[in-house]
Amino acid sequence: MSSAGSSPHGPTEAGTTASGGSGPDAAADVVRPLAGDDDRAAAEAAADPPAKPTLLEQMGGPMGMVDSAVPVAVFILGNTLGGLGWGIGTALGSAVVLAGIRLARRKPITQVVSGIFGVGIAAFIAYRTGSAKGFFLLGIWSSVAYGAAFALSILVRWPLVGVIWELVNSRGTAWRADRRLVRRYSLATGVWVLVFAARFFVQNFLYDQDEVGWLATARIVMGYPLWLVALGITVLLVRGHLRSRPTAAPAAG
Repeated sequence: MSSAGSSPHGPTEAGTTASGGSGPDAAADVVRPLAGDDDRAAAEAAADPPAKPTLLEQMGGPMGMVDSAVPVAVFILGNTLGGLGWGIGTALGSAVVLAGIRLARRKPITQVVSGIFGVGIAAFIAYRTGSAKGFFLLGIWSSVAYGAAFALSILVRWPLVGVIWELVNSRGTAWRADRRLVRRYSLATGVWVLVFAARFFVQNFLYDQDEVGWLATARIVMGYPLWLVALGITVLLVRGHLRSRPTAAPAAG
């Protein structure tokens, strides 16, 4: 006589099912850990978003310095060796080559277009004026426009350094309520006004003196190198105040 508990298969099947070895419950037990792994991976991805490009990277990085100097250098070389036509041709050719390299490096298309556009306009002005120094007129008067815009932004209490900094860091316009921060941004914007003023006065003087070689040198030296100095001063002025600002207290749970 056998009882319900002494069946040769009953206890074994019951024990196997309870331990998750077979049946629908067992399949669910296998799926749950996998789903949990997916959730954890998604949570880790959300907690560690891709790093934003730095301001230097947005300006083109170290290669951006090379890209900005090459067309100027080859223009002067071509103009010296073969005249204005050769200078214009080599500058445009170098801009096209650099654009191809930018595309191959998967750089933003805006950098490609702006590079060709800037060199193209400079070459066109040189062609229309019939003078090698005309190649630098766009840069000279661009400094006036940028300097005026930065100075005006200080006067209307919307310093452009603050606008750009907060835009890059996605913090909106709440910074304008902090008077000390607005003052810091205004000082930093003033640094850039001085940069643009220096670029204009130095290069315009060399333009008037017909010093094309020195004008090209000033264009390169007062480009990215001077910008990096101004950028360093900007960071020192702004970050010191941002670090000293009290952080918001966590909400009581």
